[in-house]
Amino acid sequence: MKVLVTGANGFTGQHLVKTLVGKGFEVIATSRNESKLPSYNNLTYYNCELTDVRNVENLFDLTGPSAVIHTAAMSKPDECAANPDLCTANNITATQHLLDAATKVGTNHFVYLSTDFIFGENGPHTEDDTPSPLNLYGASKLEAEALVNAASIKTTIVRPVFMYGPVWENLRPSFIQWVAGKLQKAEPIKVVTDQARTPTYIGDLCWGIQKIINDKVPGTFHLAGKDIVSPYDMAVAVAKHLNLPLGLIEPVTASTFPEPVKRAQRSGLKIDKAVTKLGYAPHSFAAALQKCF
Repeated sequence: MKVLVTGANGFTGQHLVKTLVGKGFEVIATSRNESKLPSYNNLTYYNCELTDVRNVENLFDLTGPSAVIHTAAMSKPDECAANPDLCTANNITATQHLLDAATKVGTNHFVYLSTDFIFGENGPHTEDDTPSPLNLYGASKLEAEALVNAASIKTTIVRPVFMYGPVWENLRPSFIQWVAGKLQKAEPIKVVTDQARTPTYIGDLCWGIQKIINDKVPGTFHLAGKDIVSPYDMAVAVAKHLNLPLGLIEPVTASTFPEPVKRAQRSGLKIDKAVTKLGYAPHSFAAALQKCF
């Protein structure tokens, strides 16, 4: 199967590319800039501006993918709020370009990576809960979901939460590496206690997406962790795992960090549907840490 992965230079994209080529897929990777990916067999890279319809059409005409995994996005809520037109172009318009091109060349399956930010408070949420985004980023991803659901080809929407995992050269660190890096330098950190999440181990997300494209499963699935934890809980677990000083971690509330956009205090996603229909069996946060360092 020939699979196109957008946003291939990003954290999720790089992990997906590594997983898919390791399973024997022919992978076409694309991002806006030059490749930051390691060298793999069965991998071809193209840089492509997804907001440019001609660029997207040319990419699909050239490669003819049988499946698409669309991870590229403008994903920082504060940046989206500060640049609403750019947010619309990257998160909504680019998705429509990809869907149109995929339909035109006969792509069989389109997998869209969304977010828990389409919901508001009172998580964890099921796939069928009513969306209520609290900021422009969440609203833009929800609008893109509507485009995906309206497409004439087979589509799947995947929603993860606060992803983390191992890193390598040219791969940006996730939250757990930030914590470890600060503590290893004996730098104190402030971490919030009053935000609840169900963070997603990247290995579990990649397993779920591979299962979805292998079995051609349509619909919407939450691929998150099974533990409800706060960022503070995560930081403490990292420190304990690496034998780093707990005293450098100061518990604070979200009000300590005034932010331009509103974020949910209790979010997270329920994974019962993925467990039942996909056989999804995510690691506990403690077990996943063992694989991250």
